[in-house]
Amino acid sequence: MQIHAAGDPPIEDADPEPLTVLVVDDDRYIVEGLSDLLESEGYKVATATNGLDALDQLRRGLRPSVIVLDLMMPTMDGWGFRQEQMKDAELKEIPVVVMTAAGVSEGSVKTKFGDIEFLPKPSNDKAFLRAVRLRSGEATQ
Repeated sequence: MQIHAAGDPPIEDADPEPLTVLVVDDDRYIVEGLSDLLESEGYKVATATNGLDALDQLRRGLRPSVIVLDLMMPTMDGWGFRQEQMKDAELKEIPVVVMTAAGVSEGSVKTKFGDIEFLPKPSNDKAFLRAVRLRSGEATQ
């Protein structure tokens, strides 16, 4: 048994808090699949079915390490979400991975959205996890 004496530096937690990923997509099958994959890799997952729901969660204090964002959704699409995110000083630094089947080019999305990762749907698990790790600040594997 390890005893922690007063004045000693705190003992490092063996299991650091897992990183959180916010998945914003209106397709429940995609959300379930990405959530299962991320959770199997040790991430915590929060979900939103549209940009407005995602903004609400973020404005109530959710601070994910990265946001996985679809572009085509009802209520508020990914384009509208990203515009609002970029206007908010507390939210604009949260990294984004755009996953879309919208038929838009990576260049056009990056021109409008700035420094993001872009993945077409469908995308393979390895490319998806690499993008999440890169944007969440983890080393690529």
